[in-house]
Amino acid sequence: MADQQRTPRPTSRESPVVRGIDHVGVTVADIDAATTFFRRALDAEVLYDTLRHEDGPNQGPSVEQGLGVPEGTQEMRIRMLMLPHGPGLELFEFRAPHQSGPVVPSDLGWQHLAVYVDDLDAAVIRVEEAGGTALSGPRPLPGVEAGPRNRMTYTRTPWGSTLELITYPDPQPYEQRTPHRRWRP
Repeated sequence: MADQQRTPRPTSRESPVVRGIDHVGVTVADIDAATTFFRRALDAEVLYDTLRHEDGPNQGPSVEQGLGVPEGTQEMRIRMLMLPHGPGLELFEFRAPHQSGPVVPSDLGWQHLAVYVDDLDAAVIRVEEAGGTALSGPRPLPGVEAGPRNRMTYTRTPWGSTLELITYPDPQPYEQRTPHRRWRP
């Protein structure tokens, strides 16, 4: 162990600057259908495929250990999408022996993707036309996020993941108590 060279961990003085979210990974049942949904609902564009159908599945101990997935999992396809004003969406299509359904907000872990939109009502219509479902009508943002036109709604993608649509064009009450601001496109 003493002979192995290790890269030292950065100290707090050497910590890298976090600039923002680069991309969000989303596991989907059908990568082409998910691409169509994100194109129609959010104007997403395909940047590239890192694993194509014709390449065959990526599988084995390196995938299982590297991704922390169950033994026997096959990584079928990977595609990076670009949103017009935001992080990328990296779509994964897996085949796994014990694949469970999509998480809902009460499950532990990363539970939804939220996208900022200028026109919430129009965005809900686009999601529904693309095959998604609004869980309720748009509602006002509460408490420290409130404002006359600040609203949101949760929707579900065709494969069951939660997609939040949010807009907050008006100042929010928390802004009176701190100089810090949440990221805004």
